[in-house]
Amino acid sequence: MERIHSLSEAKARLSAIIDEIEKGDEVVITRMGRPVARVVPYKPAEMASRLGFASGEIRLAEDFDQWSEEEARALGIVD
Repeated sequence: MERIHSLSEAKARLSAIIDEIEKGDEVVITRMGRPVARVVPYKPAEMASRLGFASGEIRLAEDFDQWSEEEARALGIVD
């Protein structure tokens, strides 16, 4: 459910308004009768960057870390 609060009311009742949002309500804050902000419940982003999320999807070539003499020299791996 969407609720509308003026900015002055939101300042005075912030804790109660946060309680409304935690229960799932969306709140629109108005200034001089015009909507200026919508406050919605926080939903954490999906964890796509957790360790092992691409396990089995990435394959390295057997020789991925073997460099020719010229490449190794250009990369500063050998003198």
